[in-house]
Amino acid sequence: MADNKTQPTYQDVAAFLAAVTPQRRREDAVVLDALFREVTGWTPCMWGSSIIGYGQYHYVYDSGREGDFLATGFSPRKANLVIYIMPGYADFGDLLGRLGKHKLGRSCLYINKLADVDLDVLATLIRAGLNDLQTRWTVVGS
Repeated sequence: MADNKTQPTYQDVAAFLAAVTPQRRREDAVVLDALFREVTGWTPCMWGSSIIGYGQYHYVYDSGREGDFLATGFSPRKANLVIYIMPGYADFGDLLGRLGKHKLGRSCLYINKLADVDLDVLATLIRAGLNDLQTRWTVVGS
């Protein structure tokens, strides 16, 4: 059975944030880091080369596949900011309706810039995602 490709790397989060370009994306990433730290109470950990994760959980599927993954986090990608809520966003329609300009993937929320969204709603969404994840798996801080 293949291992999860995205693993904790323990690279320096501050160094990663300092290297994010362009400057506006870096500034947004620093704000997101502070928001995630405040909401989760956890110290971040790099997952792979470009995801900043907060907390983690161990999953075991009916198929027998199991592994560890970040509980929540974000990645300041070139095209947009990607927010990861592991249970996905299907149950959060009301919050998403109040969030502001965004696009959705299965477990990914795409934001062009933080000025496009309500940060209080985003914080509530992150918290709700963690609460939902904790009903399925045991989540621990990083």
